[in-house]
Amino acid sequence: MNGRVAGRGRRIVLWRHGQTAWNLERRFQGTTDIELTEEGVAQARRAARLLAALKPDAIIASDLRRAVDTAAELAALTGLDVTHDENLRETYAGVWQGLTHEEIVERHGEEYAAWKRGEPVRRGGGELETEVADRAAPVVERSADKLPDGGVLVVVSHGGTIRTTIGRLLGLEPRSWESLGGLTNCCWSVLGEGARGWRLLEHNAGTLPQPVLGDDV
Repeated sequence: MNGRVAGRGRRIVLWRHGQTAWNLERRFQGTTDIELTEEGVAQARRAARLLAALKPDAIIASDLRRAVDTAAELAALTGLDVTHDENLRETYAGVWQGLTHEEIVERHGEEYAAWKRGEPVRRGGGELETEVADRAAPVVERSADKLPDGGVLVVVSHGGTIRTTIGRLLGLEPRSWESLGGLTNCCWSVLGEGARGWRLLEHNAGTLPQPVLGDDV
């Protein structure tokens, strides 16, 4: 795997999109195309100022509006173009999409409990977490492979997709991916390149701890 060549010192910043109305309602978005709230745009602008200081070399993003608009704030500061890829979308969760957390637990309690135990579950008849990693992680790896030595890639995506991608890039067993806590809106995690592959350097960075709202709770 090219991403495991030692000594190049590359970093991957996985940045969750800003707040949406459905996040506030604890409503599962999945692949539903929900836009940012005004606060979500403000979050993206604040975070973009911090991430711009990392002098990123490339930005890739999900093609859903909440990620597109978040990425645009960083692009405006850095002058970089954003490459959008549907493979960075959030997990498709079938009939769970549009339901609140409480409604999911009430209507699909056994399925929800099995997922929380780490069992492979097609939530709402949708994608397995491993299938999300199968589509998203290679996009991130290919983009990272194009970085110069010491380069920085920013990936603008969604809570569930970021978690599964981190799990895959770190070589963790899928059952243990749940041990990676959720990301607050517009916070990020950083992977750095080590002698034995990618390492988790920061997780849910960007602000003082705040509640995690959204799909990956």
